[in-house]
Parts: sequence; C-alpha cells; structure tokens
Amino acid sequence: MQDYRKLNVWRKAHEMSLDVYSETKSFPESEKYGLTSQLRRACCSVPTNIVEGCGRTGSKDFSRFLDIAMGSACETEYLLLLSCELGILAEMPYKSLNETILEVKRMLSSLSRSVRGNRNHRPTE
Repeated sequence: MQDYRKLNVWRKAHEMSLDVYSETKSFPESEKYGLTSQLRRACCSVPTNIVEGCGRTGSKDFSRFLDIAMGSACETEYLLLLSCELGILAEMPYKSLNETILEVKRMLSSLSRSVRGNRNHRPTE
C-alpha cells in the first residue's frame, strides 16, 4: 500500500476533478442528471481508481485500477468534447480541460508501463 497523495498523476487528476465540478456548475439544469452528472462521475473516477489501486497489496491489482482510471479518463475526454460541441462548455475552458485530461492520460500510461515493467516494485512516480 502506498500514499496516493505522493503520485503526481493523482494530484493532476484531483485538480481536474475540482475544475470539472466548477465548470459544470454553469451547465443547464436540464443536464443535471445527464451530461453534468456523467461528466462529474467519469472525471472523479480517475483519481478515485488511482486511490483504490494504491490501497491494494499487489502490483497486478494496482495496474488493473490504473487501467480502469485510463478508461474513465477516455470517457472524460469524450464528454468534454461533447459538452463543447453542444455549446454547453465554452471553448476556452474546454481547451484547458482537454489539455489536462490528455496530460493525465499520458501520466497514467507512463505509470502503468512502469508498474507492468516491474511487478515486484511499486513506483512512487
């Protein structure tokens, strides 16, 4: 078990979740149970799965949760695009959030490769 707070990818994903919550406050009330909820859940799932993986005892479990986090990051990326193309999310916040989610995905990929490369050692990033 390791302290997830020490992982740069967790910090970046957590900051993004805070930003997504802030941006979605202005989404239409009609999207409260639709796009707003789905985007928030997908985005929060990224740091949540990193945390859950850190709480597991083996690298194989940790790696599996990083894969789940990557899936949620991909979902977040699409939902941001959809929100922008529907005119719900303005262009500037979209660009900033999209840049961040792409960075999170790169960081997850790198950490995942590192974990898979050395099953006996859990990197601290």
